[in-house]
Amino acid sequence: MKGIADTGFILASRIARTNITPGRSTSRQIEAPLLTCESVISEAAFHLASSDAVPTLVSAGMLQIAFDLGENGEKVHELAKRYSDQHADLADLCLIRMSELYPHHTLITVDADFRVYRRNKREAIPLLCPPRK
Repeated sequence: MKGIADTGFILASRIARTNITPGRSTSRQIEAPLLTCESVISEAAFHLASSDAVPTLVSAGMLQIAFDLGENGEKVHELAKRYSDQHADLADLCLIRMSELYPHHTLITVDADFRVYRRNKREAIPLLCPPRK
């Protein structure tokens, strides 16, 4: 399975000292690299209090930055207006847009908000939500 990585998943993976594997039952299903965006990278680095841990995953080929906010700014702004009542952060908005750009990728997250968000206005985002320990 091709995937898009959210901040919570990266945090859970690093805290568990695993290399982007959500659990034995699903890890064999996920193809590296997982796509993500710079907003997710920044959030994860902040929460891990490490400017090295997450970029190391990019350098190792486990994560790939596959989003340009400059090219997608208008669409992200539309999403921000649509989800203003949900208080969606920039990383979430970028991931919703990435789900539109990469429709055959599953979003890997621990964030329940993605059950509410829709891509292309009405389409549920395919999710993989590893169990929290």
